[in-house]
Amino acid sequence: MTREATAAAISELTELLGERLSTGSSIREMHGRDEAYSDPALPDAVAFPTSTEEVSKIVKICAGRAVPIVPFGIGTSLEGHVIPIHGGISVDMSRINKVLEINDSDLDAVVQPGVTRTQLNEELRATGLMFTVDPGADATLGGMAATRASGTNTVRYGTMRENVLALEVVLPDGTIIETGSRARKSSAGYDLTHLFVGSEGTLGIITKLTVRLFGQPESILSATCAFETVDDAVNSVIMAIQIGLPMARIELLDEVQMKGMNKFNPDLGLPEKPHLFLEFHGSETGVKEQVELFEGICEEFSVSGFQWATKAEDRNRLWTARHNAYYAGKSLRSGAEGLVTDCCVPISALSECIARTKELIAASGLIAPIVGHVGDGNFHLLILIDPKNPVDLKAGKDLASKINKLALSFGGTVTGEHGVGIGKKQYMLEEHGAAYALMGVIKRAIDPTNTLNPGKIVEVN
Repeated sequence: MTREATAAAISELTELLGERLSTGSSIREMHGRDEAYSDPALPDAVAFPTSTEEVSKIVKICAGRAVPIVPFGIGTSLEGHVIPIHGGISVDMSRINKVLEINDSDLDAVVQPGVTRTQLNEELRATGLMFTVDPGADATLGGMAATRASGTNTVRYGTMRENVLALEVVLPDGTIIETGSRARKSSAGYDLTHLFVGSEGTLGIITKLTVRLFGQPESILSATCAFETVDDAVNSVIMAIQIGLPMARIELLDEVQMKGMNKFNPDLGLPEKPHLFLEFHGSETGVKEQVELFEGICEEFSVSGFQWATKAEDRNRLWTARHNAYYAGKSLRSGAEGLVTDCCVPISALSECIARTKELIAASGLIAPIVGHVGDGNFHLLILIDPKNPVDLKAGKDLASKINKLALSFGGTVTGEHGVGIGKKQYMLEEHGAAYALMGVIKRAIDPTNTLNPGKIVEVN
């Protein structure tokens, strides 16, 4: 890419989009960062398309001049996915945001990529259906598919991988393709849909999604309970899963995180011990049976302080507090920023992995509360650092690196849901071995000029 090529692309894009192509510094700065603790990098311009056809034209203009393109949803990613490290054009998909179809009988919906999860669930409210993937942030569905997002409901309803049936995608040369169908299964050809789910905008730009829906349960019951140790909390969940107890949400918060929760939410008033935040879905009878079974299991693991929430407002208060765990954790160190990382291990290894992680945290001298989607072995660290202190920053990055390598030693992965972006790319070869080279082959085959989100997931020349 040359300055001349970029200038020519911006000129042609201005003719196409008019005021929907911005080179203003404030707009570029908004699109030069996400929620990651990564150095920002500004795009040369930001495009705001309103249709698939415009996305295709943008891509053709840029691809012909080897100008990088970085798809942008709402900027809630956590590993630098949307940072345009090579400049170029940030393509903001937020204005392509219509719910196109709700197919009640087939339990699916067709949406544009700028639709957020709360927007879709608002439109579903009267149908008795719900979209279940909940990463916490009110992310766009296009971004959630691109990063293979998951969240608190994953243990019952699955990740974006299980909940995306079909896609419309603009390829790096501007070609528009459709993958998958509304049928619930198919044996026809390569599974291209799930090649693009999790590709982080490196293989194509998602412009339409068909997503799976579920019926809203007749009865929902949420709860919190405390344990003396993280080991007890995790082992109670493992036993529950082994007997097939169908819990909808199982969140672990360690004692450090609970201290932050109480500080940030003074009305919460929960003991500063390891906690599980739980939710059960089903019929009234079914939920009652699930609760009785789980209480019986927990009695074997020194449980205390069960608190149940049946009213919607109480449940919402509980899960709002959980979704604000990032800010609650940050309250533990004044002026600190959070270096966020996650990993995922087989659930049988989760207790030992967290115990080893806590040893590493103690040795680092840093504060790092832990929150985990304990039902699927995924946990997160919020490593609190002084961003102006290079020693602090190095200690935080060293701690994150050690935890990533620890997860691999337990047969796990360096990211259960945050994705690769810039932050995790250095671990890809160690995790995937020879398969990592195949990812590079796929990238080169689909995007030979390395136009789409270059420098993410794989490095190609």
